[in-house]
Amino acid sequence: MSMKSSMTGKLEAAFSPERLDVINESHLHAGHQPGFDGEGETHMRIRIVSAAFAGMSRVARHRAINEVVKAELDAGLHALAVEAAAPGEPTRW
Repeated sequence: MSMKSSMTGKLEAAFSPERLDVINESHLHAGHQPGFDGEGETHMRIRIVSAAFAGMSRVARHRAINEVVKAELDAGLHALAVEAAAPGEPTRW
């Protein structure tokens, strides 16, 4: 199973989002580190809208998401960008 699929399943189970995108952005970082060609799943972005985030601070949302995808972070996910919102909150995406 890909890291993207694993993360998607875990986030859906944990937050029942009304909107979720897990995006592999590794190719955008090719050449940023010696020998890194942008292949694989090392840089991911999560865009998620869930009622579970209502009343939570931005930091609390990020911590909750990081806890859900801890196994992926421990397994070599190098960078994780998080855009989390509650329903009705503005998003840039």
